[in-house]
Amino acid sequence: MKIVVIGGSGLIGSRLVGRLRQGGHLVIAASPSTGINTVTGDGLPEAMENAEVVIDVANSPSFDGAVAWDFFFASGNNLFAAENAAGVRHHVALSVVGTDQLQDSGYFRAKLLQEQLIEESGVPYTILRSTQFFEFVNGIASSSTQDQIVRLPPALTQPVAADDVAETLAQLAVRPAAKADWNLRVRSPTSSLTSLGAFSRSIMTSVSSSPTQRRPISASISARPRWCRRPNTPSSGQSVSMNGWRAADRPREAGPCSSPTSHQQRGHASEPSARD
Repeated sequence: MKIVVIGGSGLIGSRLVGRLRQGGHLVIAASPSTGINTVTGDGLPEAMENAEVVIDVANSPSFDGAVAWDFFFASGNNLFAAENAAGVRHHVALSVVGTDQLQDSGYFRAKLLQEQLIEESGVPYTILRSTQFFEFVNGIASSSTQDQIVRLPPALTQPVAADDVAETLAQLAVRPAAKADWNLRVRSPTSSLTSLGAFSRSIMTSVSSSPTQRRPISASISARPRWCRRPNTPSSGQSVSMNGWRAADRPREAGPCSSPTSHQQRGHASEPSARD
């Protein structure tokens, strides 16, 4: 089938495009660099022609609330106008665990707007909410470093590998639309919540020689999302654990701290680089 991946050149999008093509699908990796811009609408009608599924893993170019709101509003309206005109049968989107519980953040209000636009679009949909990515640990550490000291909040996190996110999205894309949202976390039987500091210390590389200090978490993000992976979320088996990810020597892509447990209140599930 023809599948359009919005944000097809980013951390998740590039992995997803590869998996879908290996599965024999005709895949359009859509991004401004390929002439397809969801904010302006350029290239969307042509990209959507004969498409059955659209997977949106693109993100705002900024975590500023106003910028993110404008991005998701324009992108969502343009996407669904094109999808409805083309008769797209399934819209799959990547979001963030805890989005609806972090509404003090302008960015997460914009993410919730994105989800609401999806639900009201008239296009059958599935939303996957993911936890933090292993690949963002260097960004977490770098953005929290001052005077060679990494200061992190005593927040709990339960990260997941980008490969697992891409694999789950690929499976959801070929299933009937759920008209619901799923939460994805690491699926290893030995996995558990870990502190953000311990997570960062265990795998960060660029600032590995810096001491790490804990600092109180902001009251505005103190609410803990429920970490749940619903029983019907597709699975290809045991997911990549933190130790497994390290052992495989996966590339540590730098990126912004973007977990719901982040002290900077940033969303990570679909990264700005996905739009490059």
